[in-house]
Parts: sequence; C-alpha cells; structure tokens
Amino acid sequence: MATALVIGGSGQIGRAAVPALVADGWDVRVLTRGTRSVEGVRAWGAEPVVGDRHDAESLAAAVRGGVDVVVDVVAYDDRDASALLAHSADIGSAIVVSSAAVYVDDQGDGFESETFGTFPVPIGEDQATVAPGRDSYATGKVALEQAWAASNVPTTILRPGAIHGPGCIQPREWVFVKRALDGRDVRLLAYDGESRFHPTSTAVLGELVRLAAATPGHRVLNAVDPDAPTVAEIATLVDGVMGTTSRIVRLPGEPVGGIGSTPWAVPTPLVLDMARAHELLGYVAPGGYGDTVAAAVEWLVDVAAGADWRQRFPGFARMEGDGDFFDYAAEDAFLAAHS
Repeated sequence: MATALVIGGSGQIGRAAVPALVADGWDVRVLTRGTRSVEGVRAWGAEPVVGDRHDAESLAAAVRGGVDVVVDVVAYDDRDASALLAHSADIGSAIVVSSAAVYVDDQGDGFESETFGTFPVPIGEDQATVAPGRDSYATGKVALEQAWAASNVPTTILRPGAIHGPGCIQPREWVFVKRALDGRDVRLLAYDGESRFHPTSTAVLGELVRLAAATPGHRVLNAVDPDAPTVAEIATLVDGVMGTTSRIVRLPGEPVGGIGSTPWAVPTPLVLDMARAHELLGYVAPGGYGDTVAAAVEWLVDVAAGADWRQRFPGFARMEGDGDFFDYAAEDAFLAAHS
C-alpha cells in the first residue's frame, strides 16, 4: 500500500485531505503536535505521529522507512522545505500548500503592498509573484515554493484563496454567523458589497490533494472554488444557512472607521483560474461556495456555543487588529447619520 505523510493534518485542511487519501487507499500518517488530536486522526483511518515539525528527531521519525508522498499543509517558508528535503531520499513526491497571497500585478502591487493589486480576472498560475524572502507571509510562501521547485522531489504547489471549512481558526464566515446569532439584521458592506476575494473550500483542497498524490509531478496549481461570489452574495448565502434574512447596505468605497469592513473587503477583484487543475489532473469541483459553506457555518455555530469566540477562533480575532468587526453601536450611529 502506498504511504502518505500529512504534516499539520489534524487542522482544517487535514480534516478534508486525510480522509480523502484514506478513501483512495493510502496508508496515511499524520504528524501532529497535539495529543488531543490523536483519537480524531485515528477515527479518519490514519495513524498519528505525535511530534513537532521543527524538531529534527520528530521529522526523521515521521519519514522513517520512506513515504510515497508528503503533504505539507502548514509550511511557512523555505526553512520548512529544507527540513523535509534533508530526507528527500525517503520522499517520493510532495504536495505543499502555499497561498494566492503570493501574486502581484504588473506594477508589483499585491496583498501586502500599500496599494492592493489590480489583477487580471481571472489570475493564472503564471502571474508574477513577490520575491522570495522571510520577512512576510507572501515572501515566505514564495521562498517555500521555490525551494521545493528546485528539488528533485516532484512537487505540486497549491495556491488557495480565502479558505473555509470545519476546523478553521480564522473563519471569515464568522463575521456574518455571529451577526445572525446576535439577531443583527443588517449587513454594512464597503465597496458596494461587490468585493470578490475568491474562496476555497477545504473540500476543494482535499480533492486536489487526492488527485495530485495519485499523479506526482512538478506543477503549480490554483486551488479555489468554482465560483467567486461577491461579499454581498456571501452574506446572503450564510444567512440562508442560518435561516435568517438581513438587509444589505452597500457603502461606496473603502470602509469608514471600520464601518463596512469584512474579511473579504478588497478594492479590486481577486479571482483565480482553475483551468490548469482541470487540464493536468482531471479535477472536478466538489461543489460551489453555496454548496460547501454550510459545513463551515454549522461547525462555527456548534463550536462557538457557550464559549468565548475569541478563544475558539484566535485567527479571526487577530484579523480584527485594532478594530472591531462587531461594533454595532458605531454602525447604528452611521446609519442614523446617513438615513
């Protein structure tokens, strides 16, 4: 039986990727830091290997005896690649999750520049990227990609957009789920509610991992849902899952003092092309955003029940920065002033 090692496999992407590999007949090991995840990993039909990827002995134990494919869903930069490539003789192929944040436009603007990039619609995998480095999320991901691409290990690089699915610690949908739970029936949206920040279901990533594992090769693939809904459409779809109806208030231009801000609020569209995955892997999407978002929303409601949401979803709390996605008093004052 072919063997797979999934690093970070007990998190949100692993929840989809590990069962997909198991169902396809792979003998799967999951390197995980948390002992609490051991039983969950075993329930998927995989074998947990408790250890830290940054510990040389743990990593050596995880690949000992050789693995046909390594799936790394939590790598940050080239140092994570180098640690694994030190064992390249024991690795048949690799699948590494990067990010759409690597892309820049013709002027060199992207996610991390002062001016958000103005990208073609859709963006193909040959679009320019930031330079490799270790000083930011995007530069680190490019360094990661290039380290694997230069290796003798056939590697599929996946570039997702705004990931959604059960197990997410940075669940963008929470901005609308919490409002529904709070009985808040208005959604203020900057950029006229027309922002498009391409979402990626973990189900999409699971299917791409399954296909790429079966067909090793050096390639870079976008990894997004078949549709790229506007933020207003996302609000309506989440409301539909929650069984609520809200009023959409479209605000021209950028957020004003945080009013109208959402995790998808971008001034220009970020839409990715999936043609290459269809062509090279025969990929067929497991469903559009409206088909897959319910799993994320239902998980959010369940996990948040009776708990401090900032502890449950620390990544979302970090996205707030110095602002507040749920400043209802400020929204009411804004609406009163502009009624």
